[in-house]
Amino acid sequence: MNRPRRDGSAKSGVAAWITVGMLAMLIVPAAVTLHSVRSPGTLSVGENPSPHGYTWSLLLFLVPSAAIALWFLPSEDRKIPRRAFGWTILILVPLGCALDFFFAHRFFRFPDARATLQIVAPALGQWVPIEEYFFYLTGFITILLLYIWFSEYWLAAYTVEDYRAESRALDRLLRFHPASVMVGVGLIALAIGYKKWFSSVPEGLPGYFIVLVAGGLTPSVGFFPASERFINWRALSLTMFIILLISMLWEATLALPYGWWNYQPSEMTGVFIGAWSNLPIEAVAVWLAVTYGTVIVFEVVKIVQASERSVREMLLGTPA
Repeated sequence: MNRPRRDGSAKSGVAAWITVGMLAMLIVPAAVTLHSVRSPGTLSVGENPSPHGYTWSLLLFLVPSAAIALWFLPSEDRKIPRRAFGWTILILVPLGCALDFFFAHRFFRFPDARATLQIVAPALGQWVPIEEYFFYLTGFITILLLYIWFSEYWLAAYTVEDYRAESRALDRLLRFHPASVMVGVGLIALAIGYKKWFSSVPEGLPGYFIVLVAGGLTPSVGFFPASERFINWRALSLTMFIILLISMLWEATLALPYGWWNYQPSEMTGVFIGAWSNLPIEAVAVWLAVTYGTVIVFEVVKIVQASERSVREMLLGTPA
C-alpha cells in the first residue's frame, strides 16, 4: 500500500491538538445537555434484575477483541506486532489489577453480588468479584487491538512510513515533558478545588481522580517528546470514541442502575451525572486516561524493539 508520508513533529503536534478538540466537541455539548436534567428519573428494578450481568458484560470487550485478532486483521493481511503487543499487556494489566488490589476498598462498591459469578478475588481491605481482574485484562487487550487495527488498516496512511529507520534515528526515548506535568497538576488542582468548594462531598481528596491523572499521564511525562512522532493520532482518537461509547453503554445504562458496581462518593471529585444514575465524572475520565497511556506505552515498546538496541541504551542514550 502506498502511504502519504507524514511530515514530522509539526504535523504530529497539530494532530494531538485536533484529538483534544474532537473530544471537546463531544464532551462540552454533552455535559451542558446532561446538566440541564434537574430532576433525574430513577429506575425501579425487581429482585435479582440481572443475573450474572457483570459476567456477561465482559463480552463487550471479548467479542471485539476476538473479531479484530482472528478475523479483521488477518483478512486484510495485517499482522499484530505480537512482541510489542505482548509486552504492553504484560506491563499494563498488572498495573490495572494493582488499582483494584490496593484501592478497591476506597473507590468502589459492588452492591449486587448476583450480577457476578460470586467467585471472589483478593484485594486489600476487601474481596472483589473475579470479574474485576478479567475486566482489566480484556479492557487493555481491546483498547490495544482497536488502536492496532485502526493504525495498521483503516488509518494506515497516517502511520510512520519507515518505523525501523526512524526508531534507530532516535538518540534516546526518555525525555522529560513539562507540559504533561503542568496539565496533570492543573487537573488535580481543579479537582481538589471543586471538591472543597462546590461539591456535595467536600471532605478529603478526590483520590480516584488523582490516581487516574497520575496513571494516565505518567507515560506522557517521560516519553511524549519521543513517542509523539510515532503515535497515529487519528487512530488514537477513533479508539477513544469507540471505547467511550462502550463505557457509556456499560456504566450509565447497565452497571450503576443494576448494581453491578458503584463508586464511593467521598473519594470522587463530586461531579455526578444525575441523568446517568449519578455516575461520577471519573467513570468517563478513566477511559480517556487509560487509552492515552496504553497507546504511549505500546509505541514506546515498539520503538525499542524496532531500534534493535538494548532497553537501557534506547531509554537513556548510553551504551549498555
